[in-house]
Amino acid sequence: MASETTWSDRLAELGIDLPSVVPPAGAYVPAVRTGSLVFTAGQVPMVSGELAATGKVGAEIGPDEAKRLARTCALNAIAAVHALVGIDAIVRVVKVVGFVASAEGFTGQPGVINGASELLGEIFGEAGAHARSAVGVAELPLGAPVEVELIVEVAGAGTEQRFAASQ
Repeated sequence: MASETTWSDRLAELGIDLPSVVPPAGAYVPAVRTGSLVFTAGQVPMVSGELAATGKVGAEIGPDEAKRLARTCALNAIAAVHALVGIDAIVRVVKVVGFVASAEGFTGQPGVINGASELLGEIFGEAGAHARSAVGVAELPLGAPVEVELIVEVAGAGTEQRFAASQ
């Protein structure tokens, strides 16, 4: 990223608006900072407060649709980071963990999670290159087909910080 360009500028160039942070569905917070790292909670494909799709990939949900849903999950995770520290504080994406609710015999989890990885590359360029896990699971919360969590490095040492619901 050029020194005069921010991640916020890059989002605007791409025509991407960050969604509102998805409220927790349990006893957790959307993101936590410790030192220079921010860890997000797993994000399912919520759009405007509703789960965009339910079902298992390889059965009710096709791989291409699941890839688009993984992109939505990543966008929700970026929104959680943004609410905590601001998107322009991101130095790099460190790791992506993706879970795919998989029908029996479905083995295309890496292709599904590419939806998240490709979005991160579009936004952050080289700083979006990350380590990753793509895991097939039997079920996900609320019947979601995919869930994504991020670990990002942010500027400044910072102390432990948690998302405040009032933000």
